[in-house]
Amino acid sequence: MEQQIHSILWWLIPLITVAAIWDAVWKLIAMWKAAQNNHLAWFICIFIFNTLGILPIIYILINKKK
Repeated sequence: MEQQIHSILWWLIPLITVAAIWDAVWKLIAMWKAAQNNHLAWFICIFIFNTLGILPIIYILINKKK
């Protein structure tokens, strides 16, 4: 049983780490842009919801001209 857990964790931990870094980068970029554009509602939503970068990417694409 312990062997099975170890075999699962060797690839799961790096995957979770990469996902967390991915989310943090997109979240920081989008929150920075939302703050600069005085978009309080977007800033709060991006801050609250963890979506693996989906919500921040949507915000950045919608507001890419600014």
